[in-house]
Amino acid sequence: MITMKSLSTSDYSDLIDDLKGELGGKFESLIVALMTPPIAYDVTCLRNAIKGAGTDEKVLVEILASRTPQQVKDIIAAYRQEYDDDLEEDVCGDTSGHFKRLLVILLQANRQTGIQEGNIESDAQALFKAGEQKYGTDEQSFVTILGNRSAEHLRKVFDAYMKMTGYEMEESIQRETSGNLSALLLAVVKCARSVPAYFAETLYYAMKGAGTDDDTLIRVMVSRSEVDLLDIRSHFRRLFACSLHSMIRGDTGGDYRKALLLLCGGDDA
Repeated sequence: MITMKSLSTSDYSDLIDDLKGELGGKFESLIVALMTPPIAYDVTCLRNAIKGAGTDEKVLVEILASRTPQQVKDIIAAYRQEYDDDLEEDVCGDTSGHFKRLLVILLQANRQTGIQEGNIESDAQALFKAGEQKYGTDEQSFVTILGNRSAEHLRKVFDAYMKMTGYEMEESIQRETSGNLSALLLAVVKCARSVPAYFAETLYYAMKGAGTDDDTLIRVMVSRSEVDLLDIRSHFRRLFACSLHSMIRGDTGGDYRKALLLLCGGDDA
């Protein structure tokens, strides 16, 4: 039996080329993505986001906010091996300001581990002083705290912040920041709360309304298919008035729809 692991690099490249020759459109993009190993797929997505016409900040936000520190380290190593380039340098060359600073912190993949009990109240207070209590916003405080603390610690900070201010962390970020920085801070907060819930929301808004963001739909369905898609389905059903399966069925067509539904699995209606 031939498996993906038994294929040489040249055989793998030939297989992808053959698939591209036989398929087309969104269905081709989905199948080629599914044939690509997970780290290599993240690397390709990041490269295309940086080196394409303009910068696709949405991809940088989604991948770097949601991956574990070890996954980020693996992505950086694979990026260097594939392109002989430094991912951090490429990101820095394409971004600016506090958005760039937070991306760099995430790329350094040095988040603290565990909960620093003694810092929960002081972190919540620092975030309050940096935003709601201040005329203007001290973005650097948001970047430093949200970029460096562990998810477990941040969840405690968000609870303390809510008790202190009466606001959810997300509300304050939306009021106090804007643009790409706001999108990245929100993604970091949502992923600290629950990565599957973050991706459930990402999938919902990729399909909601007129038109479908197929790039995001494919990227999330493929990258989470062997990670937490069952959890994403569960959160999707709880957060929205339909199942992920039913929304995909209503928003896509043909072989593309069939493949996505197979990837999704059961209907949680």
